[in-house]
Amino acid sequence: MTYLDYSTTTPISLDALDTYVKVSKEYYAINNANYGLGNKSQEYLNSVTKEISNMFNIMEREIIYTSSGTEANNMALIGVALEKHNKGRHIITSKLEHPSIYKICDYLESLGFEISYVDNDEDGLVNFDDLKRLIREDTILVSICAVSYDTGVRQPLKMLRQIIKKENEQTLFHSDLTQAIGKTTVNFRDIDLGSVSAHKFYGPKGIGFLYKNDAVKLAPLLYGDGKNSLSFGSVIPLNLIASMKDALKICLKDLDKREKYINLLNERVVSKLSHIEGIKINKTKYSIPYIISISLDYVNAFSLASALAQKDICVNVVKPGEISSGVMAIYNDLNRSKSVIRISLSHMTTVLEINRFLEVFEVEYRKLLS
Repeated sequence: MTYLDYSTTTPISLDALDTYVKVSKEYYAINNANYGLGNKSQEYLNSVTKEISNMFNIMEREIIYTSSGTEANNMALIGVALEKHNKGRHIITSKLEHPSIYKICDYLESLGFEISYVDNDEDGLVNFDDLKRLIREDTILVSICAVSYDTGVRQPLKMLRQIIKKENEQTLFHSDLTQAIGKTTVNFRDIDLGSVSAHKFYGPKGIGFLYKNDAVKLAPLLYGDGKNSLSFGSVIPLNLIASMKDALKICLKDLDKREKYINLLNERVVSKLSHIEGIKINKTKYSIPYIISISLDYVNAFSLASALAQKDICVNVVKPGEISSGVMAIYNDLNRSKSVIRISLSHMTTVLEINRFLEVFEVEYRKLLS
């Protein structure tokens, strides 16, 4: 199999898997149980949380565990909206977000909140002047992803935060970090809230966390018997959290070295595909090398992705009837946005896999073209 869909999900690393099994066996008691094994589980949870906080130079209490990045996005946007609705009902987001952000915004609009969509420039960066124009006295939140899931465009979070706070120091800044962690450096102090998902960086599915600056207040979305209704409640999946911690330790190492290797793979793919008639590369100077988006002029992208799947090659494709929001935001071309394939790379991707992909891709493309 040639797997080139790492931005959708990654295989769990062996170290993370070993940790999951070990913790499942040794720390199976509920962490707040009033006996020895429960205390042992709580102590281990505290130590794991401390390790994660040290990796990002944040406080332990600023980490709220969630089941996914989507849950973290919900917790951030809806939590802020419900907490601050008396101070304002205006929220700003970009046109390059993950679909989960748009679904949440649609829901908040149904509750009476106003959503504004900031423009971006031809390179996919948020338009600073438009952002300044949109921020008002009643703007309670701005949500802009660190890295676009479909084009790989990386946003300057520090600059965006400076603009937001200068225009309205009370406006909170959230960023979906799911495509950034393990691929590029992230400073959590550039944001007030940040969503993280473990299965994007070789951790287990079913766990992530929301970074919440200690000064930020959120309305809880969950109500139960737990001490912290912002998170899972009383039953904390310690095995998943510990496994995520080990995946983080590995993925944050040698980022520069890995990026150099990924750049070489990216250049090989882009060089080959850009010379094929009818293929457009959806890439700007701010796109990270891990994500390659292409649009097809003369061939149905879904049909080509299906043909590749028959050859055991895995890529991501825009489903019929849908569009790539990131491609549309940058190129303002509906046809280009409809016929999109995303190839996403990893340090695990080999040159042999890339060569096989390119060979099979061209053969299947020519078949559909004829």
